[in-house]
Amino acid sequence: MISIQKFMPVKDKTYRILISAAEPSADAICAGLINAIKKICPDIEFIGFGGPKMHQAGCRLLEETAASAVMTYKAVSHISRYYALIRKVRNYLKSEKADLVIVCDSPAFNFHIAKAAKKAGIKTLFYVAPQLWAWGQWRIGKLRKYCDKLCCILPFEEEWFRQRGIDAVYVGHPLLDNLDSGTLGKSKSFSEFQPQSARIALMPGSREAEINTLWQPMQQIALKLKQKYPQISFTAVAPDNEKLQLLKQMELSDLDCQYSIDTVFQTAGLSDLAIVASGSATIQVAAAGCPMVIMYQSSRLLWQLLGKRLIKTKHLSLVNILAQKNIVPEFMPYFSSIEPIILSVENLLADKNKLSSISSELINLAKNLAGENCAQKTAHIAVSML
Repeated sequence: MISIQKFMPVKDKTYRILISAAEPSADAICAGLINAIKKICPDIEFIGFGGPKMHQAGCRLLEETAASAVMTYKAVSHISRYYALIRKVRNYLKSEKADLVIVCDSPAFNFHIAKAAKKAGIKTLFYVAPQLWAWGQWRIGKLRKYCDKLCCILPFEEEWFRQRGIDAVYVGHPLLDNLDSGTLGKSKSFSEFQPQSARIALMPGSREAEINTLWQPMQQIALKLKQKYPQISFTAVAPDNEKLQLLKQMELSDLDCQYSIDTVFQTAGLSDLAIVASGSATIQVAAAGCPMVIMYQSSRLLWQLLGKRLIKTKHLSLVNILAQKNIVPEFMPYFSSIEPIILSVENLLADKNKLSSISSELINLAKNLAGENCAQKTAHIAVSML
């Protein structure tokens, strides 16, 4: 149980919170947190790194970072820029002291932000726990050193981090903040389902690097399915208008596809099956009760040399990790051949009972994550640290 303390501001003091988000999903999560904090204390000033949603929520951006987010194995070309951002934070905290630093996800970048905060004597709240339980457990000492409070968004994380000396608390999943048991999707009925008229959602991710590696193979999968089922339909979801234009620019000439912006949950609710980039979107798809196939591309060389040796979890997608079994097919990492993915999709479309079973299991999984008022809980924790 989270203890909620009444915030007692110091007279004539303007509080300032620095927030760091380096991913489009973190931009959305932090925007929700900013709005929740404002409900408790409207006069707090927010500055930091993020994207358009944080800016719209009232955060003065030192620099926009969410739009340039990249997958780990493609981050080398961005190292110089990231270190320039880190220097900017250090200089800012020297001249414009903040009362609290909140870092959200992206530990490779945000550990440096937390280190700068620690050096400046500022408390740091980690919002969205780094997935050290999956890989990188050697970084637990670094987290323990730089983290004053850790807000976990997956149920099992609180105990895992507490056992390792981290002041952790489970707050719920922010992407399901507006959902409870009454507003979750319902298990889909496939009794009248016909593969020939299936509605397929294509979700190639929110990062440009993900789109560059996953959108073309997703379209190739769609075209193969179209050859077998001419009446099948597709809807692609982009996180924002900029990424929508990128999807359209990269569209294959024979693809007949509808597009939607920032409607992962809604589109999944209207679809019979989703092909999804691994990540937070899979949780929203699960909450809609939509069966899915999950993809993630990596460097074959890096995977052979490092990936399969470093990753400690039996499953790689969030949905299967939470379920502790393979509810949905996961192709992680996907390298080049789409044939196994096509076969997996076709097998699902041919099995009504399997589709129904997956839908029910996904809804039950999502029920354990929804209705926690994540942003509100985290907001109370944040202001209690001021």
